[in-house]
Amino acid sequence: MSDLEASSKPRLAAGCRWAGEGENRTLVFPEGALRLKETARAILERCDGHRTFEQIVQELEVAYNAADSGKIRQDAFTFLERLRQKRLVDF
Repeated sequence: MSDLEASSKPRLAAGCRWAGEGENRTLVFPEGALRLKETARAILERCDGHRTFEQIVQELEVAYNAADSGKIRQDAFTFLERLRQKRLVDF
C-alpha cells in the first residue's frame, strides 16, 4: 500500500458505495455502514478516482473559506489514511 501524496487519486475501495441522500448519505461496505458528518462527507465525496489529493484540498479550502490550508491538508490526510487502513479508500 502506498502513502497518500499530492498526486494520489483517492477513491472508494472495491465493495464500498454511497447510500441515501444529503445529510443522510451513508458509506456502505461489506462489513457495515458509516454515517459521516459534514466535513468528513465533503472530503470523501470528492474521492472519485479522478481528483488528486491536491485538488481535493484546494476545493475544500474554497468550500470552507479556509485561511489555514495546512490544517485542512493535515486533517484530510489523517482522515483518508484512517479510511485506507480500514480498507474503505484506495489511492
